[in-house]
Amino acid sequence: MNIKTIGVLGAGTMGHGIAQVCAQAGYQVNLHDVKPELVESGINKIRKFLVESVERKKMAQDEASNILSRIKTTVDLPETIKDTDLVIEAIIEDIAIKKDVFKELEQLCPEQTIFASNTSAQSITEMAMATKRPDRFIGMHWFNPPQLMRGIEIIVTDKTSQETLNTMLALCKKLNKEPGICKDSPGFIVNRLLQIWYNESLNMFDEGIAQPKDIDTALKVAYGFRMGPFELRDMVGMDVALASTTTH
Repeated sequence: MNIKTIGVLGAGTMGHGIAQVCAQAGYQVNLHDVKPELVESGINKIRKFLVESVERKKMAQDEASNILSRIKTTVDLPETIKDTDLVIEAIIEDIAIKKDVFKELEQLCPEQTIFASNTSAQSITEMAMATKRPDRFIGMHWFNPPQLMRGIEIIVTDKTSQETLNTMLALCKKLNKEPGICKDSPGFIVNRLLQIWYNESLNMFDEGIAQPKDIDTALKVAYGFRMGPFELRDMVGMDVALASTTTH
């Protein structure tokens, strides 16, 4: 399947970054959120990122302008997903809300549209079963910030078709991202492994072995991590970190 237009639901921390990356790769993007102020906040963050990139000579002004011109913002869901080949959901990490959104999308989207969820923790299988197209439903877990992080987890269910998987892998290549494929399971790949990292860092602090700042520094210096475990939990939020250990 040839993807030309992408709808992104949610203009928050992840959604606006996903929209920017897709627009940078040449795709037309419809960025949606439920309130005008949320959409405006998202596009302003994209604009700020691009302005800073131009100032640091990371890109030309014309390129930045072209990226912005490919992003359309709206609070009208039918308008967002009209003629889209792919919808990427990046809303609140609440399985009930996500399922309701996908049920609505099922009624609005063309039959060939692929649905993808950016969830870091929720069951892809459960969300897919809320639609009539489980063969065209897939997990696409980006890492924060999407503009800088190269990895994307691609999560398949027992119903995801090979064509859908191939389409998403081709998309990752065009986005200049490195995909890691896994079956739908608690924590997927990265969050499952991170729990060992998180738990031991908390144990070390609880036992008085080291302070959070020193644990973070040691891991960043020794292994080249962008952030240590305490910094990462602070950024994503303890609610999201907890959810990644208790879902499915």
